[in-house]
Amino acid sequence: MARSAASPALAAALFFLGATAAYAADPAPPEEAPPEPAPSSGWVVQVTPYVWAAGMEGDVSPFRRAPTIHVEKDFSDVLDDLNVGGFVNFRARKDRFVIAGDIMYANLTESAVAGPIPIVGAIGADYDTAQFAAALQAGYRLHDTPQFTFDVLAGARFWHLWNDLNVSVAGRTRTIENDFGWIDPVVGARAHVRVNDKVSFLAQGDMGGFGAGSDFTSQGLVTVNYAFNDKIALSAGYKALFVDYEDDGRVFDTTLSGPVVGLTYRF
Repeated sequence: MARSAASPALAAALFFLGATAAYAADPAPPEEAPPEPAPSSGWVVQVTPYVWAAGMEGDVSPFRRAPTIHVEKDFSDVLDDLNVGGFVNFRARKDRFVIAGDIMYANLTESAVAGPIPIVGAIGADYDTAQFAAALQAGYRLHDTPQFTFDVLAGARFWHLWNDLNVSVAGRTRTIENDFGWIDPVVGARAHVRVNDKVSFLAQGDMGGFGAGSDFTSQGLVTVNYAFNDKIALSAGYKALFVDYEDDGRVFDTTLSGPVVGLTYRF
């Protein structure tokens, strides 16, 4: 999609860095909407594909020695540049032992043209960025009743970003490629409140990084959930993810936030 100025367009693309969320997040999507069955000796597993309509604000610099750019972009702007994206969460429990995971992938392209410039002519640029994030946490259920459950969790979130910048000047094209990643240790908690057989509320959050990967990261999620039956449920709410990463000239200091909608299948 052509833009009238290269700098704002590339700033918007740089800012997102494949993040529709994200970044984010690991983020914890809407989940566990159905009321949980009584504890048994077997595993209870649920899978939740979800959509996160995230906007983003922050400072980014995906290339070494490149300037750090402050960017702001709402979800409609992100959607214009999105090529493909996918988000899925899974959760498993046996008695009081809990395992939780989340996988995210997003790929975006933004194009810009500046000029014509005397002698040089028009300058064109295509910026491709992709982000993969995967989190795995294990924990223990401290409180377990039909009306209220409370889990504590700990684990890690793995991030990897790919960035390609193609610049065309006077018929010649130069490509700059770069990729990098890091691992953040995280600790968190999750509370699930059942109102009745159909309606429940979920609140979840974590924090981590602590200088091991990023300097600091945190995320929070709240959803209201409606169970159609003991297998399928719909969840809707709001999620925010913050990460502050800076290393070897690369910067990814951003906040992603927006509504989430997910469909849970339990087996």
